[in-house]
Amino acid sequence: MFSHIQIGARDVPAMTLFYDTVLSTLGLVRLANEDIDNSPAGAGWQRPGHYWPQFYIQLPINGLAATWGNGVQVSFGAHSIEQVDAAWQAAMRMGGTDEGPPGKRPQYGDDYYGAYCRDPEGNKLCFVFAKTLVPELK
Repeated sequence: MFSHIQIGARDVPAMTLFYDTVLSTLGLVRLANEDIDNSPAGAGWQRPGHYWPQFYIQLPINGLAATWGNGVQVSFGAHSIEQVDAAWQAAMRMGGTDEGPPGKRPQYGDDYYGAYCRDPEGNKLCFVFAKTLVPELK
């Protein structure tokens, strides 16, 4: 559905540490710096063995300050309920703020289990497991 998602970061080293910790619970790995070509400082993650999709944080290219988007949410698929729990717990440990603890969300689907938070710079994140989503994560 998408090739990559990119969000702005004000403190790239701190946000890289946050996302390294949180996204590793979902099995995502950081791209080598040379994979981020001719761009301002940033970092990117992907599933091992897959080039796409990718998730990036980066200093904004236009030089303006990075801000969170009102109504914007980045949702990460998980392979299990335990991965959702681990990602949300890691986010909380790393300075994220709670926007909805892990749990079933039947209003989104019979098999939807999700958790919501904001990263330290205010970007809204979701971690979700649904049996119908798992084949797409392979």
